[in-house]
Amino acid sequence: MASPDFSLSVADCPLIQVDGWDGALGQFESSLSASLGTKLPASVGETVRQKGLLVIRVAPRRLWLALDDGIEAPSLAVDPDLGCSVSLDEGRVRFRMAGADVAWVVSKCITVDWRAPAAAPGRAVLTSLHHVPVLFLRTGDTACELIVPRSFSQSLSDWISGLDC
Repeated sequence: MASPDFSLSVADCPLIQVDGWDGALGQFESSLSASLGTKLPASVGETVRQKGLLVIRVAPRRLWLALDDGIEAPSLAVDPDLGCSVSLDEGRVRFRMAGADVAWVVSKCITVDWRAPAAAPGRAVLTSLHHVPVLFLRTGDTACELIVPRSFSQSLSDWISGLDC
């Protein structure tokens, strides 16, 4: 894509998934919140940013901890009676897209309404692209991220680069 109104960067995505067990969610979330030093997002799609860490509620009992470039992963000691955590670092890639044409590009990729409150800046939406699960994260008025499986990243990058604005 050759457009001065659109930029795309692709990078590894340091990501940790944490899940709380049914019946222990309150205690799990209190413990995790204390460990991270921040409150947790209350509902699916909400995000909370804390010192290079973005906490994303992707499901009622599941959170993703996305780290900014160069930020070391927090030390998490999840009580196995309350929940679990797993690194997803090796499996995900972050697409950062910005510019006046970003909403048009997103409309060609996924079924998320750029103007909807659920897709407002600071919100996240789990969706799919060609039957592949992706996380859409709106980061600004003309910026967003897609967190995609590594195995899908090259073909997606090639496809986006081939779009004509």
